[in-house]
Amino acid sequence: MSRPIIAITMGDPAGVGPEIIMKSLAHADLFERCRPLVIGDIGRLRQAGKIVGVDLAMNPVAKPADGKYMPGTVDVIDIAVVPADLPFGKVSPAGGEAAYRFIECAAKLAMDGAADAICTAPLNKEALHAAGHIFPGHTEMLAHLCGIKEVSMLLVAPNLRVIHVTTHMALLDAIAMINPGLVERTIGRAQDTLVKAGIKNPRIGVCAINPHAGEHGLFSHGEEEEKIEPAIRKCQERGWNVEGPLPADTLFFRAGRGDFDCVVAMYHDQGHGPIKVLGIEAGVNITVGLPVVRTSVDHGTAFDIAGTGKADERSMLEALRQAIELAPEDRS
Repeated sequence: MSRPIIAITMGDPAGVGPEIIMKSLAHADLFERCRPLVIGDIGRLRQAGKIVGVDLAMNPVAKPADGKYMPGTVDVIDIAVVPADLPFGKVSPAGGEAAYRFIECAAKLAMDGAADAICTAPLNKEALHAAGHIFPGHTEMLAHLCGIKEVSMLLVAPNLRVIHVTTHMALLDAIAMINPGLVERTIGRAQDTLVKAGIKNPRIGVCAINPHAGEHGLFSHGEEEEKIEPAIRKCQERGWNVEGPLPADTLFFRAGRGDFDCVVAMYHDQGHGPIKVLGIEAGVNITVGLPVVRTSVDHGTAFDIAGTGKADERSMLEALRQAIELAPEDRS
């Protein structure tokens, strides 16, 4: 089987992205499973290599087909937009612009079929906005670049998968946005993704919005009955194994012990909290619904430790593993 080309975006150059990329590419066994291609800035990568104590040769390439893809070498499409004196750990328009340019290039490569998947290092939303790119995050930016109106965020950790109905918005706005159609489409994306991953009849648990699933109006204003239950009925009518709406606290407990293959969370913190408790270093963020495969680390730019060499590359390695597994098999 051929090794997929994974386009790895460097993220905000002031964050830990350059460091975790260099640490990850120092794992020689990675090259047995994929062809990693960094979309970033060679100068910053060299600097990060010195910081983390990794001595890897840089191989600038114009297109993915030119890469060597061998241990000890970092194949890079060099988008030289990072100022040499850009400090680590600080928000800047330059960092936001660089992060946007990296992901823009990777999206084009994947859409053109020149890369088999995208794996992203973290960007900083404030820096992205300062550069004039007004997106809530990677997920929404990739949807825009790929011409897709609606996608879902799927977080994966050991023994737990969580897909989100809403993500980056105020809680009141999230509750207002939730409707039966959106819930049904989110469950559908979970169903399709799990089936493609080889789970024939996925068990999907759907969270309620309110405590105790609203307790028939005692702790709610009818949100479960109006916004969630109609979607679940439609999915069950298709023969899907969907249960809910269930109280989130007990649902996540049951999912952790293996009762469900995926949990549908209604809003950002409802889904992110349990994943983060299991360990940020093991979590992976997957964008579901794009025409291309995209995985990411499940942590931020970590400006507090950026440039110190302390960043942990395990989430990046896990994100790369997921990208390899999800990459299409009909590649050359």
